[in-house]
Amino acid sequence: MKVDGIQAEMRAMMVGATNATPVGTGAQVGADFGDLLTKAINNVNSLQKTSGDLQTRFDRGDADVSLSDVMIARNKSSVAFEATVQIRNKLVEAYKDLMNMPV
Repeated sequence: MKVDGIQAEMRAMMVGATNATPVGTGAQVGADFGDLLTKAINNVNSLQKTSGDLQTRFDRGDADVSLSDVMIARNKSSVAFEATVQIRNKLVEAYKDLMNMPV
């Protein structure tokens, strides 16, 4: 997956999130968020698997894999993982803020 592809996907998710009008119940909106989160985590997982596979192939001496390919894949997976960790931290922080609100 190219970096431009990741950026385009992030822009599409942002536009989808800002232009989405909730239709129906809150359960439907929650299901959409859950699906979106699941897809994002699966994307990070696939980037990490691809990075690991390329590294293994490079270590075994595969001539079709260059060091630059391995480093680019590794950096992509690292950036995606760090973004996921930051999103998780923001969600936990928002949850704590909600729980600490006086009723």
